[in-house]
Amino acid sequence: MSTVKLGCKFKITEHILTEETTEQKKDHGLLRSSGVVSFFTMLSRFLGLARDVVFARVIGAEALADVFFVAFKIPNFFRRLFAEGAFAQAFVPILGEYREKGSVAAVRELVSRVAGNLGLTLIFITLVIVVASPLMAAVFAPSWYMDNPSKFAATSEMLRITFPYLLFISMTGLAGAVLNSYDRFAVPAFTPLLLNVTLIFAALIGAPLFDQPAYALAWGVLFAGIIQFIFQLPFLRSIHMLPMPRVDWQHSGVKKVLALMAPAIFGVSVSQINLLLDTVLATFLPTGSVSWLYYSDRLSELPLGVFGIAIATVILPNLSRHHIAQSNQAFSQTLDWALKMILVVAVPAAAALMLLAEPILVTLFYYGEVMTLRDMSMASLSLKAYAAGLIAFMLIKVLAPGFFARQDMRTPVRIGVIAMALNMLFNLILVIPLHKYWQIGHLGLAAATSLSAFINAILLFLSLRKKAIYQPSKGWLKFFIGLMCSVVIMLLVLTQLLNLWGGSEIFYQQSWLQRISTIGLLCGAGFITFVAGLFLFGFRLSDMRGPAKATNDSNK
Repeated sequence: MSTVKLGCKFKITEHILTEETTEQKKDHGLLRSSGVVSFFTMLSRFLGLARDVVFARVIGAEALADVFFVAFKIPNFFRRLFAEGAFAQAFVPILGEYREKGSVAAVRELVSRVAGNLGLTLIFITLVIVVASPLMAAVFAPSWYMDNPSKFAATSEMLRITFPYLLFISMTGLAGAVLNSYDRFAVPAFTPLLLNVTLIFAALIGAPLFDQPAYALAWGVLFAGIIQFIFQLPFLRSIHMLPMPRVDWQHSGVKKVLALMAPAIFGVSVSQINLLLDTVLATFLPTGSVSWLYYSDRLSELPLGVFGIAIATVILPNLSRHHIAQSNQAFSQTLDWALKMILVVAVPAAAALMLLAEPILVTLFYYGEVMTLRDMSMASLSLKAYAAGLIAFMLIKVLAPGFFARQDMRTPVRIGVIAMALNMLFNLILVIPLHKYWQIGHLGLAAATSLSAFINAILLFLSLRKKAIYQPSKGWLKFFIGLMCSVVIMLLVLTQLLNLWGGSEIFYQQSWLQRISTIGLLCGAGFITFVAGLFLFGFRLSDMRGPAKATNDSNK
């Protein structure tokens, strides 16, 4: 059994990370692939939570913590555009088309040209931003530019360290898109673990070496990007798709990718733009607002990343193949399965997060002098608001690929523009009075993001139905009633247990291990109750299997 060795003889067996070499000969349906992605993504998200716990211990919610989160969020935002966001949505359908209709050599040529053009663009953008970091800092943290010179200077300096991360993580995204197209879902799903491991090491080992620990985290971000990029190269080589980058803007495939990517940059990234706007506006709010939003957003993204993005990752190449094969019924069935799986996860997760927002935050991040009682109270408000929008965030992840797979970028772009405009309007309506009268403007930011996400999801769904792209299968009413009844039962059980044990206040009095045990018992009881409710109302494991994966017999 061949292995890949990385660094200090770190080994990961190839048969685990490349799934199965005979997968194209054996059809397991979409559930298995989604499960593989979800497994590694879940590990990454839990490591991400561990990372944030370490962050809370090391930098808390102080001024430089706000600075680091802004300096980290800026390249992360661009990553969503150039990595798994607009680029992936534009590139994967074209790559699928080349695999279906072209030779292996043609596919390899496309990958090399795209790698060359993307790499050159990223190098240029990185150099410009590094040189002009004060200008970028002023754009994303205008209040610090005007009123807080020390925070502004620190943001500018830290951005010079973190922004080159974009170059490496975007090329990692390219590698991941290629691997996903060849049904090697595990490698791209595993790779983010390296980010979290690197940042944890930076916080625990690097932070004591710096007068200001936040700078150790900034360097950790850069090194994490380099490590993730290098890690994926052997796996690209194993499928004979390791690119030899060449700049060629006239290549027909490159032109197609660019034509799709230009509008997709805006359409697919609406939620990220909204979150970034939240960060910009949060710099005008009291110190700690950026951190409160960060910690609450991270928790709300746990189910989104583990399940929403996992399912979206798996269905996009399959939807593309169904579209190329003109299998309209299979296309609709895949979307139908994805929507049901999303709701089975999103509805109970949103309800539980809203109910247990403060206990979860206290369990993970409450450490006296570093993170205070006020920090927990404030963060729980924004977490509840983000949790309310979780269903919409996850639905967008599976509804948008219904258009991307058909190379239709205009529709999600139009809808995205509407959603973003409404988000800005909601910000004005909610943030100003909440900040002025109650000093909780960050709650308005989170609530506005959730409201605009719901509008985005609803418009995407209605458009899919109007264009007859998606036809709901039979049994949706029974499914929805059973789902909602199961969630209600779960909430009743959790509420009774929480009240029996002393409410949210008990978590402030417990040790960290006691908090972990208590929240673990609550989550376990909620999960068991919810699953039992699903089975009581007729839901079976066979319902999760879904349609078979679309196969590609060429270019094996």
